[in-house]
Amino acid sequence: MNIASFAPLAVVLPILGAALTFLLIRHTRAQRAVSIALLSLTLALECLLLASAWNGGTAAVTIGGWLPPWGIVMVVDQFSSLMLVVSSAVSLAVLVYATGQGMADGDHDAPVSIFHPTYLILVAGVSNAFLSGDLFNLYVGFEILLTASYVLMTLGGTGPRIRAGVTYVVVSVVSSVLFLISIAMVYGATGTVNMADLAIKLGELDQGTKTLLHVMLLVAFGIKAAVFPLSFWLPDSYPTAPAPVTAVFAGLLTKVGVYAMVRTETLLFPGDTLNTPLMVAALLTMVVGILGALAQSDIKRLLSFTLVSHIGYMVFGLAMSSAAGLAAAVFYVAHHITIQTSLFLVTGLIERRGGSSSVDRLGGLAKLSPVLALLFFVPGMNLAGIPPFSGFLGKVGLMQAGIELGTPLAYALVIGGVVTSLLTLLAIARVWNRAFWRRPTDAEHPDPVLLASPARVSGPGAKLNTVTLLPRTMVGSTLGLVALGVALTVFAGPLFGLSDRAARDMLDRTPYIQSVLGSDVPIPATSAVGGVR
Repeated sequence: MNIASFAPLAVVLPILGAALTFLLIRHTRAQRAVSIALLSLTLALECLLLASAWNGGTAAVTIGGWLPPWGIVMVVDQFSSLMLVVSSAVSLAVLVYATGQGMADGDHDAPVSIFHPTYLILVAGVSNAFLSGDLFNLYVGFEILLTASYVLMTLGGTGPRIRAGVTYVVVSVVSSVLFLISIAMVYGATGTVNMADLAIKLGELDQGTKTLLHVMLLVAFGIKAAVFPLSFWLPDSYPTAPAPVTAVFAGLLTKVGVYAMVRTETLLFPGDTLNTPLMVAALLTMVVGILGALAQSDIKRLLSFTLVSHIGYMVFGLAMSSAAGLAAAVFYVAHHITIQTSLFLVTGLIERRGGSSSVDRLGGLAKLSPVLALLFFVPGMNLAGIPPFSGFLGKVGLMQAGIELGTPLAYALVIGGVVTSLLTLLAIARVWNRAFWRRPTDAEHPDPVLLASPARVSGPGAKLNTVTLLPRTMVGSTLGLVALGVALTVFAGPLFGLSDRAARDMLDRTPYIQSVLGSDVPIPATSAVGGVR
């Protein structure tokens, strides 16, 4: 039996874990053990799925015995399996981090009875979205992860979290309603929501109808991916949540939107119909996002703006409609999930060690905690694209694809990408110089934690003890994620090879369509429009 037949377990196992952890409300240690064990098992399964797709290409799994296009289908190809592995690896690291924080703080920020079941439901929703082979099941995956995210964002019930949660919920509901309306219109026009079937039937529609459906889906996914000008909600929403929640949101939720954009652009709407608007949006996303980051003094908000900015790189790769551009975008998505999550976890450690995430209140952290300095420096340089890190390699791939395309707008995006990378380095360097390098007494508003000597805060009843000490579990999980980011650099060659094959298969469309509908299904001539250049 093909290992791809077990793909539904990537969704079922986290849901089973959520049910078990909810039943173990009064057994804290058992609840933590179950959630970590089942997420580890899910990651192991997804590694096997990636190995299967790496060697065997695309495979489809029908659910409940209903054949496509009528039944639910899950598709395992190189892109979806890579996203599953990276997302689950990141989710596991964040879960271990949150467990360590919960044990150290008595679960004030993450109630045991709520956090673990909700978190696993979020993971199930993300996995479902990556595997979905039809638009409605993709919508279901979005709703599962968004419903869980509403709960996670407002953990603790503080005023700022509730206010940010209201904004987040309103924006998410608007994008979901728009997506649902788009699905209804697609079904009304074609009589199907199966994406492989749509890849054939959308080509039979008149250009006006197809463009309308195309734009509506792009707007819905653009809101979820935080593409400018639809990104206004993100910097005010993410920084208020607990550190592990902010980390997993930053790493995963916007990337699910990017994944949906890539899947629909390559499979349903091949060609360059909306490439110019996408390129303009990518350029504005990069530039506006990084300019917003430079204006921030709080590290969480700064990273939230860099998150928006670097979404522009992924949209740039997609908008070129070339194998080189799309391959670089796939590589960059995997890189960015890992690095952005690492930086938010490190920011949680900074807040814990220094008492604040505002650089106006920080200083001397490199001397106080050299390990913390290293944990920030490595992913920070990676995000900025300093050689030889994976961020540099991904950006070079995008720049080469832009130069190969050779249009004035592509050159403008290449220049914008270089400028954005330099400004990202400037933003990271400012945080490093102010929070880590200068003396605590030089801070504009130094936090008392930094000015207190270790001897004064190390007693068993010391008031500042919970802030200054970094639990080993939190540091270890962050270190593991930073190491994963370094591993992306070490194994960049095979990963780029996988990304290139994934891009070529997505642009060709034949492997996807025939894996779902059968090898005897004729592929429409329009599949060549978005083909390899």
